[in-house]
Amino acid sequence: MTIDEVVLLLKASQATDLTTLQEIILRSSWEGKTYTNIACEADYDEEHVRKIAAHLWQLLSAFCKEPINKSNFRQTIENHRLSKAHQQLVKEFNKAATAISLEFPSGPVSLNSRFYIPRPPIEELAYAEMTKPGSLICIKAPKKMGKSSLILRLLTRANNQGFRTVMLDFQQAEKAVFASLDTFLRWFFTNVSRELQLEPKLNDYWNENIDSISCFIYFQECLLSALESPLVLILDEVDWVFEHSEIVEELLLLLRSWYEQAKGVEVWQKLRLVLVYSREILVPIKLTQSLFNIGFPINLSPFTKEQVLDLALRHGLDWTDGKNVESLMTMVGGYPYLLRLAFYHLVGKGGLEGDLEQLLQQAPTEAGIYHEYLRQFVLVLQDEPELQNAFYEVINAINSVQLEPALAYKLQSMGLINLEGDVYDELRLRSTVACELYRLYFQQYLNKSEILNKNNCVERLF
Repeated sequence: MTIDEVVLLLKASQATDLTTLQEIILRSSWEGKTYTNIACEADYDEEHVRKIAAHLWQLLSAFCKEPINKSNFRQTIENHRLSKAHQQLVKEFNKAATAISLEFPSGPVSLNSRFYIPRPPIEELAYAEMTKPGSLICIKAPKKMGKSSLILRLLTRANNQGFRTVMLDFQQAEKAVFASLDTFLRWFFTNVSRELQLEPKLNDYWNENIDSISCFIYFQECLLSALESPLVLILDEVDWVFEHSEIVEELLLLLRSWYEQAKGVEVWQKLRLVLVYSREILVPIKLTQSLFNIGFPINLSPFTKEQVLDLALRHGLDWTDGKNVESLMTMVGGYPYLLRLAFYHLVGKGGLEGDLEQLLQQAPTEAGIYHEYLRQFVLVLQDEPELQNAFYEVINAINSVQLEPALAYKLQSMGLINLEGDVYDELRLRSTVACELYRLYFQQYLNKSEILNKNNCVERLF
C-alpha cells in the first residue's frame, strides 16, 4: 500500500473522517519524522501527538493482522496490498464522497479537494526550499499542468509558518505597464508595497537614469528592512514579460542580484523568490547571467499511469485492471486538466466503460467534451500563421521535427507539443505532439483551414 491508500482506507473504515492531525501524523511518520518534529510542525503537545498516533497504530494493526508501530509502519505497510474487502470499502467510500464533492476542473485545485494528486517528492522539496534563507524556486510547466495548484499550497504553507506572502500575476497587468522599463518597475514595486500593507515611497528613492540601483535600494531599505518575518514573493506568469526584451533582461538581472545578495547580506536572506513560467526565455542575455541556471528548478511533468489510476479511484471508478487508464492516456496522455475533465463527465454518467468508449470516440470532434477548450487554441493559431504552420508540421510528421526555437517554446508553453533535447542547442531540440487528442483534432481543423484558404485564393483569381 501507499500512504494515500492508507489514508483512504482509514477514512473509509471510520464513522467519522480522519482529523487533520491524524493525517499529519500518518504522512509525517511515513516520511520518517519524529514525534517531536511532528508536534513542533503541527503546533500540538507531543504527548497528545503520541496518544493519537498510538490509536492509529492499533487501527492499522487490526487491518494488517500484525503489530504495527511507528518504527515499522512504512516497511510493513508497503509490503501489504489492499484486500478485496478493503478495495470494495475504499471504492464505496470514493463513490459516496465523489457524489458530494464532484468539481468541474477550473482554476487551481482547492486545498480541501479530494482530487489533488500529490507529485512526490515535488511538494515536500518545494516546501523545504522555501524555508531556506534567500532561496529561489523556478517552477516551469505548460499551461494546465498544475502550477496554480502547487502555488496555492506553497502560499498556504508559507502563511502557516508565519511568513509574509506576496503574489504578482503579470498576466493581470494592463498593457500600459509594459510600455517602458520605468513604468513596469514602478508598477512592480507599488504592488509589492501595497500587498505588504506598506505605503509606497518610490519617489523618495527613484532615479529614472539608474532604475536597477533605485530598485535595489528601495527593496532593501523600504520593504525588507520593515519586515520582521521572511517574505515569500511569487511571480506568476513571468512569460508575459518575455515579449519585452528590455524589461525581461533588466528584471532577470535584478532578481539575480537579489539572490546573490542573500549569500552575504542578512536582510536579503528574508527574501524567498518563486518564479512561475511556461516556456524557455529567449533574450539576448549571457547564459552565465541568466536567472534560470540558478536556484531550485521544479518541472511539472504529466501524470504517470499510477497517478491517473489514483485520480480514477478518487472519482469512485474501479479501474484497477489498468485497461481504461491505458485507453484514456492513449488519447490525452497524462495531462491533468484533460484527465480531470474526462473523469468529471464519466462520473456524471455513472463511470460506465461504454461511456468511456463514446467519450474517446467523440473527443477529437466538435461533439466532444474538449471542443470548447480546443477552440481557444484554434483562435490563437488563426492569429499567428507562423505558429499554425509550425504546429501543422509537427502533427503531420511521423517522427520528431526541428522547429525555430521561439515557435517551439511557444507551442510547448501552450501544452501542444513536447520538446526533447538540449534547450541551449537548437540543432538538438526536437518537437513531437503532446497527445493524440491534439493530433486528431488539429489535423481535421488545419486541413479544413488549408482547403478554405486555397478556395479563397481561387475565388480571388476570378
